[in-house]
Amino acid sequence: MVRVKTTSIYVDRDLWKRFRDYARRKGIEASRLLEELMLEAMLEEEVLRALEALEEKPLLELDFEPVEPRGGTVSELVRETRDEQANSISR
Repeated sequence: MVRVKTTSIYVDRDLWKRFRDYARRKGIEASRLLEELMLEAMLEEEVLRALEALEEKPLLELDFEPVEPRGGTVSELVRETRDEQANSISR
């Protein structure tokens, strides 16, 4: 990562002092903490943009034929499968 020194950003003096003190208490450089906050702010915008793009896409429609169970009702098949699993565990 190439870092750039900025000189055109103006911040309230007391706010900057409080921010530097906060960063020091957190054990992180003020510059690094500011970078993280900037990335977090932009991430929210990117997530919102991605969600909006999803809204514009048509929903996919599932098309399938129902399957009839072989050898009994679904409840019987589930019970049989559970019994088989229980028997294989207890062996």
